[in-house]
Amino acid sequence: MNSGLSRTTIHGYLRCLRQILRWLKDAYDAPRLAHLVPRTPRPRPRNVTVSQAERAQLLAAAPEDMRLWLLFCADLAIRSGTAARLAPHQYNPEQRTLSFVTKWGEHLTLPTTAEIDALIARCDLTDPRPFCIQLRAVRYGPTPTDVDRYSERFRIRFNRLKLAVGIRRRIVAHDLRRTAAVRLYQTTRDVRAVQALLGHQALTSTLWYLDHETTPVSRALLEEIKRADWSQEHTA
Repeated sequence: MNSGLSRTTIHGYLRCLRQILRWLKDAYDAPRLAHLVPRTPRPRPRNVTVSQAERAQLLAAAPEDMRLWLLFCADLAIRSGTAARLAPHQYNPEQRTLSFVTKWGEHLTLPTTAEIDALIARCDLTDPRPFCIQLRAVRYGPTPTDVDRYSERFRIRFNRLKLAVGIRRRIVAHDLRRTAAVRLYQTTRDVRAVQALLGHQALTSTLWYLDHETTPVSRALLEEIKRADWSQEHTA
C-alpha cells in the first residue's frame, strides 16, 4: 500500500474501518465485510531520543523564544503546539507551576525549572500573549498575533536550527517530549511518575513512549519469585 501515509496512520485507518464495518453488520445487518480489510503489522513506537550534547547545542544556538519552547518540550515533556501557546495566565509565579489543558482535554499542572523561570521572568505577566511570542517581540519588535501560525512555524525553525548546529539525523519536536519521559523513567524506574509528567489518563499511552526501554530480567529475580513466602511478603 503506497499511499504516502505513515505506517501508524495506515494501521489506525484500517482498524477504524474494520470497526465501522462490524458496527454496520451488528446494527443494520449489513454484509460481513470486515474480514476483507487488510491487516497490517502494528507499527513499533518511534524510539528516537535526543542526547545531552544535542540538547545543549540546540539550546545554545536558539533565540530566546525558541529556547523557552525547547525547554517546555525537553524539560517538561509538553507537546510542541501546547508549548508555543503557554501564556502568563497559566503560570503561577508563587508556586512556580504551569497549569494547562492537554491535547486530550486533561488538566495538567507541572513545576517549572530554573531555566524556564529565568526566561519567563523576562516576560510581562500582565500581557495575555504567549511567553514565546513576548520573547520574540523583545528581540525582533512587533510580532504577528496569529498564535496558530506562529506555533506552526516552530517546526520549520526547529529544522533550520538543527542544520545550523550540525545535527543531520532526523529529530522531530516530539522526540524532545519522548526524551524527557525516557530520562525520567531511567532515573526513577517509576512508570507512574512518567504518566504524571506526560499527562496521560491511560497507562498504556505512557508505555508506548517507553516501549523500547525494557529492563533485562536477571537470574536473581527469577530465583526470587520462586521463593515460597514471596506472596506473603509482598501482599502485606
